[in-house]
Amino acid sequence: MENKVLIDKLIASGALSQDNGQKLLQEASFAKRPVEELMYERRIIPEQALMDAKSQLLKAPYKKIDPQSITDQVLKTIPETTVRNFKVVPIELKEDLLVVGMVNPDDEKAQDALKFIARQLRVNLGIYLIPMSLWDTILRRYSPYRSEVEAAVKSISAFGKKMTPASQIVQLEAGQTGAEDAPIIRIVASTLKEAVFEQASDIHIEPQRNRLRIRFRLDGELREVASMPLELYQPIVSRIKVLSDLKIDETRVPQDGRFRTMLMGRDIDFRVATFPTPVGEKVAIRVLDPTVGLKGLKELGLMGRNLDIIQQGIEKPYGMVLITGPTGSGKTTTLYALMQGLNNDSVNIVSLEDPVEYYMDGLNQSQVHPEIGYDFASGLRQILRQDPDIIMVGEIRDNETAALAVHAALTGHIVLSTLHTNNAVGVIPRLLDMKVDSFLIPASLNLMVGQRLIPKLCQQCKEEKQLTPDLTREMEATLKEISEEDKKSFGIEAPYKVYESKGCSACKGKGISGRIAMFEILRMTRELAEVISRKGTEGDIVKEAERQHMITLRQDGVMKAVKGLVSLETVLRETELM
Repeated sequence: MENKVLIDKLIASGALSQDNGQKLLQEASFAKRPVEELMYERRIIPEQALMDAKSQLLKAPYKKIDPQSITDQVLKTIPETTVRNFKVVPIELKEDLLVVGMVNPDDEKAQDALKFIARQLRVNLGIYLIPMSLWDTILRRYSPYRSEVEAAVKSISAFGKKMTPASQIVQLEAGQTGAEDAPIIRIVASTLKEAVFEQASDIHIEPQRNRLRIRFRLDGELREVASMPLELYQPIVSRIKVLSDLKIDETRVPQDGRFRTMLMGRDIDFRVATFPTPVGEKVAIRVLDPTVGLKGLKELGLMGRNLDIIQQGIEKPYGMVLITGPTGSGKTTTLYALMQGLNNDSVNIVSLEDPVEYYMDGLNQSQVHPEIGYDFASGLRQILRQDPDIIMVGEIRDNETAALAVHAALTGHIVLSTLHTNNAVGVIPRLLDMKVDSFLIPASLNLMVGQRLIPKLCQQCKEEKQLTPDLTREMEATLKEISEEDKKSFGIEAPYKVYESKGCSACKGKGISGRIAMFEILRMTRELAEVISRKGTEGDIVKEAERQHMITLRQDGVMKAVKGLVSLETVLRETELM
């Protein structure tokens, strides 16, 4: 199907805006890729809307299929190479009918391949249109991680000797790929693939006293996924060092590196950091998958009045938007979402990051290197000579960077950055503590955004639950503080219900499906400017936030709990001291 035909259909149906459609067509043309792949990677439109449009254009039936309903026996009917190359999956095998799902039912080569398989099996063919997500999931079942690793470890032991660290290092340094190298390469590749498939944010490769442990960080928590003989530790670490261009023979000091590769049809960036321990080097790998890390504002958890406020804030011609929260609260992800919303051909967006986490087309991204004197402060001075409209600074860490960011906002630029404080109310005291003149803050600061990340309930298995009297009282007390208008904007109304997820096949028994943020947004107003000018206390700022009817982190979380997005207990625990 032609890219333009699909885009026109989506625009006509209202699923895609004219501007986004044109931008997608341009990117697809430059990259020589189908627009459907770009939309899937970036989650630009709902999957159902895309399937409805394709089904109408191709005259192909679409049916939502549960991946768990496809048995291992059915998977054997079509080889992995065919599934991978032609984007097809077997769905069901009846007496004389093989039902197959196709991402591209109009692909003639794929049709020929399936007809050949049907003739071999002596069955007829039934075709359904399927989404990329189903194909991705089924493809992964053809090569399970644990069995791959076990096979690689067995093939190593077949040599009849242990691979010493010294011999492996020499081979890798020399660029050799002998028989002993292949299993190690396979183990590393399988681990990286599994991390991407599981949507892990980090991989930890850790030598223990008597084994090698591999853990993934999934939904904010570490989980062990593999345990291997300790003699494999050094070859695996050496392989990762080769990929990330690190010094193989340097094990005494930490090293940082990164590499990019194509996995499962996606451009994935891996950031590598080594750390010496008494039993060997620990390796931490940050997995930077744009399909997971790059999200829209709504996907992050912004909704109702909060979403309206932040959209209005970034539409102003200049001023600062500061995101605050503890480490690991998703601040950088929110910055990327804001830049995505602002990114178009009419503006020059320049960023200073440490490091650059996701590469985005249309942005001018720069990584700071403090060790050579190129830090946020010196980089900001250079940025102002690049004729920017929008400036993103990864973090305001010191007085000099704070002063330069305020200056940039005052001279007609939108400045996006992060700050380490506990909540939105703490932004102004923190700026004052960084020696920013109080009379400059009202003119330069637009929004202060506080956020926290909490687990999101699996939407497939969530069910209503009964609350204890104490929890009911806390929930009702919080909801009573929120205006009816705000509740309506969030889409909640009495009688209020809360939910829990006990686990199912979709969430692999965890009851959790990713994470979502709680937000609070404080606006700069005339009243807040007066509080700052008279050097008011943090308590005065809190009173102004109440006057603005700012939705607090706890209130935002409780409303998300009532919508069935998160657990009420988690919200109350995470906001207990606020």
